Amino acid sequence: MFWQTSRFRIDLSQPRVMGIVNVTPDSFSDGGDHLRVEHALRHCEALVRQGVHILDIGGESTRPGSAPVPLTLELQRVLPVVREAVRLGVPVSVDTCKPEVMRAVLDLGADIVNDVWALRQPGARDAVAAHPSCGICLMHMHRDPQTMQVMPMAGDVVPQVSDFLARCADGLRALGVAADRIVLDPGIGFGKTVAQNFSLLARQSQLLAAGYPLLAGWSRKSALGAISGIETAAQRLLPSVAAALLAVERGARIVRVHDVPQTLGVLAVWQAMHAEETEQQRSETSI
Repeated sequence: MFWQTSRFRIDLSQPRVMGIVNVTPDSFSDGGDHLRVEHALRHCEALVRQGVHILDIGGESTRPGSAPVPLTLELQRVLPVVREAVRLGVPVSVDTCKPEVMRAVLDLGADIVNDVWALRQPGARDAVAAHPSCGICLMHMHRDPQTMQVMPMAGDVVPQVSDFLARCADGLRALGVAADRIVLDPGIGFGKTVAQNFSLLARQSQLLAAGYPLLAGWSRKSALGAISGIETAAQRLLPSVAAALLAVERGARIVRVHDVPQTLGVLAVWQAMHAEETEQQRSETSI
């Protein structure tokens, strides 16, 4: 399985780690840490040295209660970082819902558009469909960032999320977008209760039925704080790594994280064990 992007064909036979670069003053976990261009670029370079597979750069917070950022401000935040990040030798994803930002970053050489609105904003689908090869991540979000946790989803969320993402992917396919450009994200924490988030994890196989790779974004989320008792988002390292591992065990091919080296280390142990078990099964079969 591969993810086709602008400059890279990403091999998803092994789990891939997407490192978060928030060029924002108000993200829920690290807001303000990388707001200046030079700080954001140093963070990108550090993540690459740590072994990150994909950089995900965003200039607008979508935490619960956040307000939209004006287009000009988002462009001012993101474009200088993307312009330099595309030289670092790894795929560059940009987290945005605005078609103008999508076009601008793709023109600079960005590889992936990662949209929490799943391209529902006017003009967004056309912006990515017009590009010959950019990767696309479609995320499920209930309502909008300002109201999603005030009035979360009702009922069984798993079929609702699965159906929504399948429809969004089918809409892109109808515009001529190749299937190998599309990845789906169930949107952990975006309009779901704690229990609903864990239902999505426990029944993740149902989300894979559409046939697209899955991205899981559990890093430092409030659901992990609720079950671990860790109130400060930046201190939720262990629950975050545990959730990333559980998501990968259940079929996610990409995990979006703040803590790259720790996640890579845990996944390396899991992969070594998985390889050993596979080899043992082959040996038993050949006897």
